[in-house]
Amino acid sequence: MFTGFTDDTIRFFLDLKFHNSTEYFHQEHERYLKDVQKPFYDFIEDLGSQMKDIDPLMEIRPYKCLSHIHRDTRFSRDKSPYRDHLWLLFRRAAEPRDRSLFYFFEFGPGRLDWGMGFWGENREAMDLFRKRMAAWPAEIASVIDPFAANRRRLYLGGSVHKRMSVPPQIPERLKRWYLAKEMYIGKAEPKYELAFSEELVKEVGKDFNTLAPLYRMFRGFADENAQQQKEESIV
Repeated sequence: MFTGFTDDTIRFFLDLKFHNSTEYFHQEHERYLKDVQKPFYDFIEDLGSQMKDIDPLMEIRPYKCLSHIHRDTRFSRDKSPYRDHLWLLFRRAAEPRDRSLFYFFEFGPGRLDWGMGFWGENREAMDLFRKRMAAWPAEIASVIDPFAANRRRLYLGGSVHKRMSVPPQIPERLKRWYLAKEMYIGKAEPKYELAFSEELVKEVGKDFNTLAPLYRMFRGFADENAQQQKEESIV
């Protein structure tokens, strides 16, 4: 059961940032398991049944959801071998990351965030979203409007197409969605002290439920696009 991250969690991240070496991490591995991995795993497990209700195909095994603390330094100027924060993703099992729609949570020293989105641009799914919005603006609005009216301080982020024209049938309030190049929804300025309380699971869970209709809508676009690509490859 998740009872909150602790000062020991933060202290480990800060120590690892200062002593960022394989030798140090191996020496302090038990601290990592107890003070970092365990609370993240508890957090994932407490949300697991809820995520399965949102999508029965969601991956909820903690070791599959939690990011590696080891960094991939092959293409980075920063050769520090370890991260000073971690994140987790709830997404469909074995789905390619660049096609994935996922819920995310991130925590570390001075860092707390959660929400939902695509990994990268996922142009095919977003193009299909625009096509459906142009054809059925009222139906798309019926999903987006309740989210926009919600008071849980969730916002649409990501870059937009600056030269794309918007069809006249698209309502003004939906134009930002239509122009989205990337799609992610994040939590606006979450209270950092919440991370040290068992209430964090409840708050994140409420936001994830608020996002469920949007998740299912965009999940449908991603699935439809994948099916079209499969059929085209057969032909």
